Amino acid sequence: MKKQTWRPTLIGLILPLACVTAPSQVPPDISGNYDVAGTNEDGAAYQGQLQVLKHGSVYQFRWLAGNQYDGVGIINGNTIAVAYTDGADGTGCGVVSYRTLANGTLDGVWGMWGVNQSGTERAVRASGSPMDGSYNVNGTNPNGGAYKVTLSIAPQGTGYEFQWSNNSSGFGVTHGNTISVGFGGSKCAWVAYEIKPGGVLDGIWGSYGTSSTGTERAVKRR
Repeated sequence: MKKQTWRPTLIGLILPLACVTAPSQVPPDISGNYDVAGTNEDGAAYQGQLQVLKHGSVYQFRWLAGNQYDGVGIINGNTIAVAYTDGADGTGCGVVSYRTLANGTLDGVWGMWGVNQSGTERAVRASGSPMDGSYNVNGTNPNGGAYKVTLSIAPQGTGYEFQWSNNSSGFGVTHGNTISVGFGGSKCAWVAYEIKPGGVLDGIWGSYGTSSTGTERAVKRR
């Protein structure tokens, strides 16, 4: 499954990043065991199993599909964004899920592997055009501490490069009006799933700056 060509500049957000106010509705509980089928970035097919475990306001993802992979996921509306790595230790990998508001503001939530609570972030565009400009950011860490940074977003490959003023960087893809951003260094990659009825997670995945993406469909076992 999911063999990545890791790049040393990959997803590098390591500090307070990320994300916005959670939607008012109660998000679905997606925990459980899934059968997965997907395609690698080169088009080769794979199959495997996925276990999703709820930890506080985030989810742990454990795949067994050729190799073992472990990640952290955060729900935002009907999308769940996941950052993952090879093996069982995802320390340092994190993910941000933004929703684009009508005025162009990015409102989101973020989480890191091994931390059971999420943070929040709101990015207001200061210059440039949507998804290609500079933003002023206010957010909270999982421990409740506030932070302020600036953010630069630029198109790159099939997605967007995110660069925060705290020397953190990430790579994101759009899924409807949601933007999923992975961060944490060259060992981390990302998945963006749409949560569908009947226990189905339908997603795309890839690595930082990739010119192609893979697909994955996970169906919950009954």
